[in-house]
Amino acid sequence: MADQIKLTKKDRWDVCWRSTFLQGSWNYERMQNGGWTYALIPALKKLYTTKEDRVAALKRHMEFFNTHPYLASPVIGVTLALEEERANGAPVDDVTIQGVKVGMMGPLAGVGDPVFWFTVRPILGALAASMAMTGSIIGPIIFFVAWNIIRIAFLWYTQEFGYKAGSKIADDMSGTMLQDVTKGASILGMFILGSLVERWVSVKFTPTVSDVKLDKGAYIDWGSLPKGAKGIQSALQQQASGLSLTDHKVTTLQQNLDSLIPGLAGLLVTLLCMWLLKKKVSPIIIIFGLFIVGIVLHVLNIM
Repeated sequence: MADQIKLTKKDRWDVCWRSTFLQGSWNYERMQNGGWTYALIPALKKLYTTKEDRVAALKRHMEFFNTHPYLASPVIGVTLALEEERANGAPVDDVTIQGVKVGMMGPLAGVGDPVFWFTVRPILGALAASMAMTGSIIGPIIFFVAWNIIRIAFLWYTQEFGYKAGSKIADDMSGTMLQDVTKGASILGMFILGSLVERWVSVKFTPTVSDVKLDKGAYIDWGSLPKGAKGIQSALQQQASGLSLTDHKVTTLQQNLDSLIPGLAGLLVTLLCMWLLKKKVSPIIIIFGLFIVGIVLHVLNIM
């Protein structure tokens, strides 16, 4: 029996350091695929000895990939384990490896922003800024050192966690673990995507549906308000009681849509983009198409 090829700790450290350049060749078509492949090169060189196998592995990982740059580490760990098993003769094909990557990157992408950009970094930044405002140079130094310690430690330990978990998945290739992991990750990813559509996709229609003149007493009579602060206070109190700011009630198409299903237009645009991607339409074409349609509809005063 041939000797088993095993990735050493040094090999995995090389991959971890390279993963810090994940965004280095970001592009609109396949996004982080270049940085992802660059990070895996040390491991792929160790696992595959022939030129043909190395070229095939590089092509395999040049497919679409995109997630939070730090949360890519556990996906890298799982991928290293699957590639290691494949190099040692396990029945791990291209579809399996790509399926695990796609299944994990979606859910993890929604976790990274709240944890790092909205929690850890603002806390460290606020601490460093408060020290810097007192004239202490220690503030920015603490931010730089603490942030990078947290970042690098997270990259390494989550990659190792993924590597160990990936080995268990590979050992159970004949069972249902891989299918359960992929299915669960896909469901979670779609749930996160659905919850974020209304926040990320904004579509506003401007056409006016109705313009009704209100009866006297249904709106604020600005001419009868006292001058100065008392007038402002009275206007705010009248608005709080339900009076309109103007003598006309204007209802837009967007307000009617929001009263039925908030975010419906954004959801339809998202579903359209997903359908076009499924039909192999280039993301660049979709992006430029959205720009053109948006500009035209804005000029026509529809959006």
